[in-house]
Amino acid sequence: MQLNLKNPLVFFDVETTGLDIAVDRIIEISLLKVMPGGAEEQKTFRVNPVIPISPSATAVHGITNADLAACPKFHEIAQTLANFMEGCDIVGYNSIKFDIPILAEEFLRADIKFDFRKRKLIDVQNIFHKMEQRTLSAAYKFYCDKELKDAHQAAADTYATYEILQSQLDRYATLENDVAKLSEFSAKIRTLDYAGRIALNEKDEAVINFGKYKGKLALEVLERDPGYYSWVMAGDFSLDTKRVFTELRLQSKTKNTLF
Repeated sequence: MQLNLKNPLVFFDVETTGLDIAVDRIIEISLLKVMPGGAEEQKTFRVNPVIPISPSATAVHGITNADLAACPKFHEIAQTLANFMEGCDIVGYNSIKFDIPILAEEFLRADIKFDFRKRKLIDVQNIFHKMEQRTLSAAYKFYCDKELKDAHQAAADTYATYEILQSQLDRYATLENDVAKLSEFSAKIRTLDYAGRIALNEKDEAVINFGKYKGKLALEVLERDPGYYSWVMAGDFSLDTKRVFTELRLQSKTKNTLF
């Protein structure tokens, strides 16, 4: 099924040095832009991460630091990526939990302002798991009846994700061919930060989503336990999560000043 688009849609996938959003770096990123008329444009970049690639990551994607020695660093391609994605809605596989958060961190380090929260975000994995409960290679076989060759290479995974979404729309009559509806359906929880440390409850209030204060209102936690903010700032949390906590802390201080 051809996608019903109002805005360009960018499908993307990353390979990384590891799985820690706050610490690890992107080493390969592939993007496929699909225009409302169906035209496609694809870009793939390999990136010198400056830090070592973990052996477990290399075992998955097969990329070593030696392979990337002559490649540009992320800050050298960051603006090109932001320009390519400007005005587009975003699609990925496990992207809401991993790819978008780690790309957001890279943009922050490169001092590039790119707010994913202003985009419609579709996570094909979440649609898949809600409908069938499987993995990318299995999803590709299930929906497209094809074997995924070159799995864990960003370009192959990106095109597979594109084909899977089209097939999902063909298969499920309950899925609306509308980016906003797909974004809403593929979201697991609503969060303020990309890593999902701060969620929104049914009243749109910020709620801590981890640790001893899980389920507690963030503003109340910051008011009652001032040391908690310092602990977060000193901890191994993503830059984006720390930024959101800082905004909440400022809200808490303003509230206490007014009342």
